[in-house]
Amino acid sequence: MTKFSFRLESILQIKIKLEEQAKMEFAAAKMRLNEEEDKLQALKDRKEAYEQELKRLYMGNLDVRRINSTSAAIEVTETQINTQVFAVKRAEKKVAVASDKLSSVMQERKSMEKLKENKFAEYMREYNEEESKQTDELISYQYGRAEE
Repeated sequence: MTKFSFRLESILQIKIKLEEQAKMEFAAAKMRLNEEEDKLQALKDRKEAYEQELKRLYMGNLDVRRINSTSAAIEVTETQINTQVFAVKRAEKKVAVASDKLSSVMQERKSMEKLKENKFAEYMREYNEEESKQTDELISYQYGRAEE
């Protein structure tokens, strides 16, 4: 009997490569999301530091120039935080899209592998039947010769 060959092996290999590519895209999107979240956290920390500085300025000697500059810095930081929140949301959407794509590609690959497994099981069944038939013929031939 001939060696097992899966007719769709090349398609399966393409599916595997597409899955690897989707995994890399997902990892890149996730890394970008983490970077954007880190930037957002840094801005929030900076705003909190400015607010602490402003409280300290109100408690001590009143330096109107520093109070105004610190208040302006807080406003600028709030604007940057709002902008960064949108950047985080964009990055989250990209992660979701990459995740969906990865799930889809993985499902396609798994279905191709299942098809290959089924074809191999069918091949093995046919192979075993052929081998059993040949063994039966050999035994019948030997038994027939022994009776002569």
